[in-house]
This record gives sequence, structure tokens and C-alpha cells, in this order.
Amino acid sequence: MNNLTIRLETEKDYRAVENLTRESFWNVYKPGCDEHYFVHCMRSHKDFIPELAFVLEKDGELIGNIMYTKSWLEDEEGKIKEIVSFGPVCVLPKYQRTGCSRFLIESSFEKVKEMGYEVVTNFGNPANYVGRGFVSCKKKNVTFMGGFPTALLVCELVPGCLEGHTWKFIPNDADACCEDKEGVAAFDATFPPKEKAWRPSQEEFYIYSHSSVIY
Repeated sequence: MNNLTIRLETEKDYRAVENLTRESFWNVYKPGCDEHYFVHCMRSHKDFIPELAFVLEKDGELIGNIMYTKSWLEDEEGKIKEIVSFGPVCVLPKYQRTGCSRFLIESSFEKVKEMGYEVVTNFGNPANYVGRGFVSCKKKNVTFMGGFPTALLVCELVPGCLEGHTWKFIPNDADACCEDKEGVAAFDATFPPKEKAWRPSQEEFYIYSHSSVIY
């Protein structure tokens, strides 16, 4: 991919980013999607990090974005480590599988490290992120709700910073807005109509989002 530019999101980008998010996730994890409403609401959440909201342009066209929020790890002694979680990371369908999401993740990681964060977490399909340095939460002794969810992935930006402890992942509640089905529907209605449909990727999502690493 040539002529790519990554920069911070501005207020003028908001609607384009929301539309981009809708296009990226439509029918991927469920019929339709709610990620564009999540993005819309996230910007006003107390744990949103605007310094880590990036957009990706190609030849002046906005084709991708990534956003981060604060989250936390608590060790066995009750000590808290502030970390960051990203998501959603979005790329227009016609540019997916071309290295754009990798470029967004790796470029934004440089700013994350500059800001002093040592760990990044993400809930996602492991196949999409293990090549970016993420591993199963079990390998870093990071639990969530008493277990090791398959979808909870951890990346140490400072290698070894989690060693010697057991950790409990404490997420923020920025995605709680997606439980407001009426709000999601009302917001979606402000965009051009799209047909909701079933795809095999939705079953794949169900499997990895409802499973845990045992051994």
C-alpha cells in the first residue's frame, strides 16, 4: 500500500469515521452492526483517549481508523496497572487484507509507548492479532471473570512487564451504549439503508467469543 497517511482524528472526521466503521463491520459479527454507534458514543466517555484516535488516509481518502480507551490490570496484591485497550480498528472492505490494519496498529503503538503505557489488550479474533505481538491472556496470567477468554489478547510493549504476577483484567464500560438497542437503531437510521444478513463469520465470532483457554 502506497501513499498512506496516519494522523489524529479531528471533529470534521467524526461522521466519516462512523460511516467507515459501519461499512467495515456490517454483517461481520451479527446481522447489521453496532460498532458505529459505539464509536459515536465512545468519544464522550471518560476513559476515551483522544490522543490515540487515529485515522488512515490513502490519496486523501479516509480508509481506516483506530481508537483506544483506558483499562486496568490488578495483581494478586491489589495493585493497579493502567493499560490501554484498542477497538474498533476499521478498514474499508476494499482495502482489507492489504496491511492497513497492521499499519494502524503498529503506528499507533509508537504513540502508546511514548505515553508510557506498557500493555495493550484487545478482545478479538486471535487470527487477526497474533501477528501483531498479541498472545493469549493465559500466557500472561491475565484473567477475566475468573477465566481465560479465548478472545482476550494481550501485548506487552515492554517485554516481561507482567512476569511474576497474576492479573485480573478490569475493562471500562465504554461499550455499554451498545446495549441500548433503540439508540443503536435510531442512530443507524441516520445512514443510508443496508440489508442485514447472516454470514459464516458470525458463527466464527460466536465460537471464539464464548470460549475459554483451559490448558
